[in-house]
Amino acid sequence: MRYSGTFKVQNFKPRDLKPMPEVTTALPVGVTTFDKTYEGEIEGRSSTIFVAAYDPAKGGTYIAMESFEGALSGKKGAFNFWHAATTSGKDRSGENFNIVPGSGTGALAGINGSGSIVIDADGTHRVFFEAEGV
Repeated sequence: MRYSGTFKVQNFKPRDLKPMPEVTTALPVGVTTFDKTYEGEIEGRSSTIFVAAYDPAKGGTYIAMESFEGALSGKKGAFNFWHAATTSGKDRSGENFNIVPGSGTGALAGINGSGSIVIDADGTHRVFFEAEGV
């Protein structure tokens, strides 16, 4: 089943964490944490750990792990999902997005599947879950 919603990012906090041993490349690697609030068929909140090799002038790639708590069309529970993409800052490509099998709780205990993120021209962030097992 397909679920859709919008989200907003809050509490964006870069962390002073570097890979060890540190290797210097043309793009710096950083870790950031933040949370999101979701509205629509996807309603709730998530906590995110975000790792990126990115420079605003060059673009880059990120990998994110999220822990979601809330409801999909009224079915309440929690689960993890991860996503990754490459961006120039204005577009997204090479997206991967998966719900972590076995991570669901409550009415979402059997959840598995994939998803995607779309950023509209006006800056609205949309998320879609193609989920089974709920």
